[in-house]
Amino acid sequence: MLTLAFLLAIVAAVSACRLDMHVQPRLNPLAQSDFFSDQRGARPLVDGTVARGQLHADTYFYTGRVDGSPGNYMPFPVTKEVLERGRERYNIYCSPCHSLLGDGNGFIPSRGFSKRPPSYHIERLQKAPLGYFYDVITNGFGTMPDYASQIPPRDRWDIVAYIRALQLSQNATKADVPSGQVVPSEPPRFRGQPGSGATLPLIDSETAAQTELQKEEKK
Repeated sequence: MLTLAFLLAIVAAVSACRLDMHVQPRLNPLAQSDFFSDQRGARPLVDGTVARGQLHADTYFYTGRVDGSPGNYMPFPVTKEVLERGRERYNIYCSPCHSLLGDGNGFIPSRGFSKRPPSYHIERLQKAPLGYFYDVITNGFGTMPDYASQIPPRDRWDIVAYIRALQLSQNATKADVPSGQVVPSEPPRFRGQPGSGATLPLIDSETAAQTELQKEEKK
């Protein structure tokens, strides 16, 4: 009889502990609380609180601004990889409106969107600082929404670098071409037929290399 009573006491103790863990003194999110004078269960963040991964110590990298005005330099070196990444992201997010050339004749305006974006090649945007483009991507401008949630800061800068490359490609002069490079460039030479809509062309890289070598010898 004593053993049975002892077992019942253990079961009761364990059950009570389990019940206490399930029914805890807590508040549901945004529920009212009588503990605080403003009766808000959800408390405001302490001043200076920074979420993990959101320190953003490099202000220019995350805003594109210096002393409140758009800066005009890249926060990291521009390499071929940067431009390739920028072209990829630009073609995905920007070209539907701005077009692959950046002239504002993208797919969406061509289908009746009333507010056609300006061309990147107008004088105002050719002279615009790099931080201006970053700021517009981050915060939007006019009818253009912001892309802060879709495009990470690094990719935004890659796009900015590619936009500047687009501007140079459409407005370059012979003085901008490196010495020794032919303008316009020689057309590619193909092996056999240049291809059709179902097949890709095969570029004869050996012939092209020989042509370049002959040009160097003539010099």
